Amino acid sequence: MHETPPTDSPSLTREYHRVSLEVSSASKLCARAHVSSRAAKLPRPRVFTNGVFDLLHRGHVECLQQARALGGSLIVGLNSDASARLLGKGPERPLNPEADRACVLAALECVSLVVLFDEATPLALLEEVRPEIYVKGGDYDVQRLPEAALMARWGGRALALPYLDGRSTTALVQRMRAVP
Repeated sequence: MHETPPTDSPSLTREYHRVSLEVSSASKLCARAHVSSRAAKLPRPRVFTNGVFDLLHRGHVECLQQARALGGSLIVGLNSDASARLLGKGPERPLNPEADRACVLAALECVSLVVLFDEATPLALLEEVRPEIYVKGGDYDVQRLPEAALMARWGGRALALPYLDGRSTTALVQRMRAVP
């Protein structure tokens, strides 16, 4: 049950919405130890995606919204800082620390749950969650990913969503470096 925001002062109304957002977002953050039980309570079909989500941009947001539209809930596996470094994106990456990236994702309406993982791939996390649908952006050949074979073991589907050309964190970082 939601409380009614105060209406007697604009500053109180802003503070109410800020606190409401913090509480709502925080409830979407999930410790790895609790992911199985938390995921089991989510509406089905459960959709799972993963990534670094370092500088959240339009391509990320559209992909996350499309992923959520495929099911009853969306679980995001977020590469931890250590995991992101294993991906070879460069020594300065990730630019934003994992806690900040997790909070930004949790603030999105389309995201149901955010959980960090330390491995280079989300295979162990997928095994714990066992979603019905696994999605990646269209810049991946999803059927060649080991995640697709794992999903098939329990009858799940692996899908590639359309890629929004020219929208990537790597491209943003390159453009920022080019600015004098």
